Amino acid sequence: MKLEEAGLYPAAIAVVRQRVRPRKDANRSADIRARWWQFTRPRGEMRAAVRGLDRFVTGTATGKRLILAWAKADVCPSNLVNAFAFDDDYAMGVLLSRVHESWARAQSSTLEDRLRYTPTSVFATFPWPSSDGDKRAQIGDIAKELIELRDKLSIERNIGLTKLYNECDEGAHKELSELHDQLDRAVADAYGWPPSVLSDPVEITSRLLVLNAAIAAGEQDYTPFPPLAPPPEPQSERLFLPD
Repeated sequence: MKLEEAGLYPAAIAVVRQRVRPRKDANRSADIRARWWQFTRPRGEMRAAVRGLDRFVTGTATGKRLILAWAKADVCPSNLVNAFAFDDDYAMGVLLSRVHESWARAQSSTLEDRLRYTPTSVFATFPWPSSDGDKRAQIGDIAKELIELRDKLSIERNIGLTKLYNECDEGAHKELSELHDQLDRAVADAYGWPPSVLSDPVEITSRLLVLNAAIAAGEQDYTPFPPLAPPPEPQSERLFLPD
């Protein structure tokens, strides 16, 4: 927002003026000092990517587990999560799968013993399956059921996803674990792989590397997503990008 727009929220701008502006005024960057009421790094590219979506996927940037969840469109994610500009159950299903997590663990760095999901080395290089509509629908249906069950269990037990999956590791929540297995098999099938591949993360990664190379060399048709309609342009502003 422009400062005059932000000033329409006097209680909020008063907090920013008191707690944030002193630090911004001490910054060496003239631009940061001039925009003292705005985020230092507003991530305009991310905001443009999720514009027009009702929800988007978020995932842990650093952690023992790669946990992915839906965020509503009005959520502003912190630097502790990655934001994926998808709102469909199919995309969530692929990202939740053992195939994607195996690639993430092979391509990411670590912080101590924790995964550090780096979008440039993981997401940008991850070769998605090019599958037909029926297989996409199957993955989406399983993912939707999985998320709904996961949310139900978390609410009933008043626990977060980390504790829920810790309990799964100990043998609890068999139905949730089975849905993850079903999802993994459906994603493997979308790649044209047998289910046996899922037991070996090295085999998964090797197959993805081969697919990645074939796509990069133009030897493999690659149409992982249907064409999307452009997001609606906001009525109150226009976005101008440099040439």
